[in-house]
Amino acid sequence: MNQIKTLLIADDHPIFRKGLMDLLQTSFPKAKIIECHNGLEALNGILQLKPEVAILDVNMPEINGLDVCKRVMKELSGSKIIILTMYREKEMIKNAMLSGASGYILKDNAVDEIMDCVNAVLNGDKYIGTAMLPYHNELSIDDKKKQLLIDGLTTLSQAELKTLKLVSQNKTSKEISELLFLSEKTIENYRSRICQKLELPPRNNSLVIWISENKGLLSYINEF
Repeated sequence: MNQIKTLLIADDHPIFRKGLMDLLQTSFPKAKIIECHNGLEALNGILQLKPEVAILDVNMPEINGLDVCKRVMKELSGSKIIILTMYREKEMIKNAMLSGASGYILKDNAVDEIMDCVNAVLNGDKYIGTAMLPYHNELSIDDKKKQLLIDGLTTLSQAELKTLKLVSQNKTSKEISELLFLSEKTIENYRSRICQKLELPPRNNSLVIWISENKGLLSYINEF
């Protein structure tokens, strides 16, 4: 079983939240578990404390769980997000995964699946609860491409993400260096690291080609 230092739970139902906390504390006795009552508390807690895993309900006061997920992905905090909800709709799981969630399980199955889900996302894998797996498998090819794009973007640092945005706007390395007040060599290093993280072939124009091929999907960069 994975070692974990910090877990965050956000749900506005105190009885459910208490049961989930007890379950997780039993499985991860050394972990610090942060309890949040609404989406705003969850967002602030994740950004400040950077727990390895945050478990979020969808319907919460202040900010809903999916919007929290998007903000966390934008800030590249490194926390893995699990959506734990009553929603069984295909559109909801699609929105969750495209918002950057690493796991999606139903509250009805939480006792049986939460530990497998936490361990999976800690290992860098996706976890979809058994009840929702058929819906996830039905996502369109375009949806899965978007999900892969988002997964790739979350590996980039803020500086690399800014560089990618400017490259997609046809800026040269010299122009980007002037806009970001960095040396041209630093920008070239960022471009090289972006290619490595996105697993692009080692060619001089591989990033430009990748951007051209993913032009329709790159509007998602604006979500980050």
